[in-house]
Amino acid sequence: MILPFFVYGTLRPGERNHDLFLRGRTLREEPGRLRGATLYEGPGYPYAVEEPGAVVGGELVTALPEAYPGLLAELDRLEEYVPGDPRNLYERQARDVVRTADGTAVRAWVYLAAPAVAARLRLGGRPVEGGEWRTVTP
Repeated sequence: MILPFFVYGTLRPGERNHDLFLRGRTLREEPGRLRGATLYEGPGYPYAVEEPGAVVGGELVTALPEAYPGLLAELDRLEEYVPGDPRNLYERQARDVVRTADGTAVRAWVYLAAPAVAARLRLGGRPVEGGEWRTVTP
């Protein structure tokens, strides 16, 4: 399934992983909102955790068609995601993301905190006020 990516942390424009992974490989990057998730601070990067009523801000990134297969594999490695691996930090899931510009919902890949990580964050993690990672980083 070919979907855009919703990025909310170090892959956003201006953040450290954007140029390393996305520059020159995208067709479009546009602001979006993921509803039903809370953003938590992590060790140098954030985690989106499913939680009704909350919202996470980020960008919808549409990859160039020729770049998509390689980009998907690289982002899975970056996020340490292996399908079915119980040691995953993140799980890649298809979710509806709302385009900020026009309010349309778009199905996109989102890396959400894996269940064990999410449980730890819900118990003792620090939520990011307003769901915007840029408010945390210098």
